[in-house]
Amino acid sequence: MLLPLDNSRSQVLVAGGGPVGMVAAYALALQGISVRVLESAPTCLEDMRASTFHPPTLEMMETLGLRATLEEQGLRAPLYQYSNRNSGRSYSLDMGEIGDVTPYPYRLQCEQWKLTRLIAAKLAEMPNAEVLFSHQVANCVQGANGVQVSVETPFDIKLFHADYLIGADGGNSTVRKWMGIGFDGFTYDETFLTLSTAYPIEEHLPWVKEVNYVSGDPFWCVLLKVPGLWRVLVPQKSGATTAEVTSDAAKDAVFAELLGVNTLVQTEHRTCYRVHQRVANSFRQGRIMLAGDSAHLNNPLGGFGMNSGIHDAINLVEKLSRVILDGADADAQLSLYDRQRRTVTRDFVQAQTIANKAAVEDKVDAREAHLAKLEADADLRHEYIVQQAMFRSLEKAAAIA
Repeated sequence: MLLPLDNSRSQVLVAGGGPVGMVAAYALALQGISVRVLESAPTCLEDMRASTFHPPTLEMMETLGLRATLEEQGLRAPLYQYSNRNSGRSYSLDMGEIGDVTPYPYRLQCEQWKLTRLIAAKLAEMPNAEVLFSHQVANCVQGANGVQVSVETPFDIKLFHADYLIGADGGNSTVRKWMGIGFDGFTYDETFLTLSTAYPIEEHLPWVKEVNYVSGDPFWCVLLKVPGLWRVLVPQKSGATTAEVTSDAAKDAVFAELLGVNTLVQTEHRTCYRVHQRVANSFRQGRIMLAGDSAHLNNPLGGFGMNSGIHDAINLVEKLSRVILDGADADAQLSLYDRQRRTVTRDFVQAQTIANKAAVEDKVDAREAHLAKLEADADLRHEYIVQQAMFRSLEKAAAIA
């Protein structure tokens, strides 16, 4: 039985209505736990950053009853490719080869906002859940019996109470700052430009697959296909302003170089952002936990950011459910969440995304030598695909006691 929320108290508060916060909230609500999401934006944002769901994440979506709907709105991408525009050499990897590991041997290309809107609609129909938009967390304090969160709305300031708080409020997390937790790491010098276009890029680049990591001069890039659109990620020189990076001149220069023609390419979105490699010093302080970008940031090569955040959410929900529903020891369970997810974030996600960027940027020869070995060795290739699909990181987390 799903018990209705009261006016100001829930068992769990979630700060942040992005994919990580929404997945955590929905997974908790499905188990009968009362949950309230506090999102600063006025609606689910149409954020173009993340669009790749890896196989283990699809398994999680299936458990939550969400995968089929996401599949209807997404695009299966069983192949991904590393290409060198200078030499013309390409290496393709087929995720169908790990069909012995997962029922979903492909990446699903589906923008993250489709997930958040899907979950928001489902939570709206549940008596034990609520999503409050235009609710910006201002501060949070905790005591022996719970957490109090002050929230700014367009009209007033509200107080909410809960047994536990999940901070999934992004890289500039207010929750993390109030906890006083360090966020160690670095920021890349260059900015990153993401362009989306309905232009048929494949007509000029017949070698492209749905997912492409492309090295070459004068810039490397990532080309991703999502339903109806191509997404292009390119680095931009440091010191350029956002207006310069997203200008028509910059956009035209990217497509002229990439396609080899001066055809006018219309874009649907242009986004400029800085990229960080950072991990919080702790994912947990008392009754408050961090997940997703509030706990860790990484570059987008490999599509690990949103996926690792969702893996945080599912891991944390398992622990909270044991505490709330089964009376398990809270300190033991939540400290285990911190150990498991912080360890794999540091040892796998951070290390692999840094390596992935280097592989298209300044270690291309080493990458191609390794890919040549993969082409010749089916077992080595299978292991590489399994690792890139993030199964090994989940196995490592589960092994941490």
